Amino acid sequence: MPKLVIHQEKVEDPQVLVDICPFGAMEEKDGKLSINAACKMCKLCVKKGPAGAVEYVEDEKKEEIDKSQWNGIAVYVDHVDGEIHPVTYELIGKARELASKINHPVYALFMGNNISDKAEELLHYGVDKVFVYDFPELARFKIESYTSVFEDFIKKHQPCAILTGATTVGRQLAPRVAARMKTGLTADCTILEMDENTDLSQIRPAFGGNIMAHILTPNNRPQMATVRYKVMNAPERTEETHGEIISCAIDKEKIKAHVDVLDIVKKEPEKFIESADVLVVAGRGIKKEEDLAMIRELAELLDGQVACTRPLAEAGWVEAKCQVGLSGRTVRPKLIITCGVSGAVQFAAGMDGAESLPGRRTGDLAMAGAPYAFFPAPDHGFRRAQRRRHLVHHERGEPRGHVHADP
Repeated sequence: MPKLVIHQEKVEDPQVLVDICPFGAMEEKDGKLSINAACKMCKLCVKKGPAGAVEYVEDEKKEEIDKSQWNGIAVYVDHVDGEIHPVTYELIGKARELASKINHPVYALFMGNNISDKAEELLHYGVDKVFVYDFPELARFKIESYTSVFEDFIKKHQPCAILTGATTVGRQLAPRVAARMKTGLTADCTILEMDENTDLSQIRPAFGGNIMAHILTPNNRPQMATVRYKVMNAPERTEETHGEIISCAIDKEKIKAHVDVLDIVKKEPEKFIESADVLVVAGRGIKKEEDLAMIRELAELLDGQVACTRPLAEAGWVEAKCQVGLSGRTVRPKLIITCGVSGAVQFAAGMDGAESLPGRRTGDLAMAGAPYAFFPAPDHGFRRAQRRRHLVHHERGEPRGHVHADP
């Protein structure tokens, strides 16, 4: 970054420079001047101050990186006890798309313990090489150990770009690795494109979704980005395998950590809105917390889940984990019904992938009017349809929830 340098020996009266600065960035202490964080680099002190007292120094030109030495698009395999998170497959699909444009291979970085047999599953999705670090010290996620393994992989294989899922682990690991490698990281990307010169165009909403920020990392490698679950499309699994599995070695001293995991307490299984096929979303148009009962009833009738927009989550009416949007979750259900939702860009960015979007101002089918006018009538229709469906399933001996295509 450019900077201002004060030559104290050329400053006869410090107060002159203090008075020149319109932002109060010049400070005098013990007869010496210093510049604080309020400086806007307007350079008035250079132009109007005593000659030579303040010098503007341009940013030093960084030595250009040899991009030809960095080859391959890598995906971090997010997993718990070898069970691979589906965001990994989505990122593999995107990595294949990016790699095809620059004729690079696709890598997968898999670290943990007793995971070697699970690595073969990745070969069904078009990964060229799976690099496996299988050690007891990596059985549980520890930021120090995992960062060291990531660093070892990058230094040995020099991937051009690395994609990481924006999961609980990914959000911790990716920034630490980027800082270790002194490179850039773009979080929560919604669009990724590869230029012919191997620069990765990382695009994400900014300023509350009002603009799309287009971010490049032209002078650093590897280029790093995180992507939320359900943003990209996962490729089809093939019957045949493709690629190879490479077992990697690392100095045990490098993966020692200062923190030991003493115990793991498993939570009760819970449903997440990201995996729901049907969502009923409540927005600011719902006037009272008690009125959410009709939203929950509709969701139950459709075998779906309740979601919300930011105002309801902030009011504490619905849990934050049920919020859809830029500051919430990204969803891709088969059907999403919005009730009392204005359709702000911040919300729409979190549900663009839905297949069908009935709802006022936000979807394929718009129903004008307040949600209170809509609910009573459809409610009875839904109940009659549900009773008929359950009766048909009972007569056919089918389980509840089974969908049968009647003529």
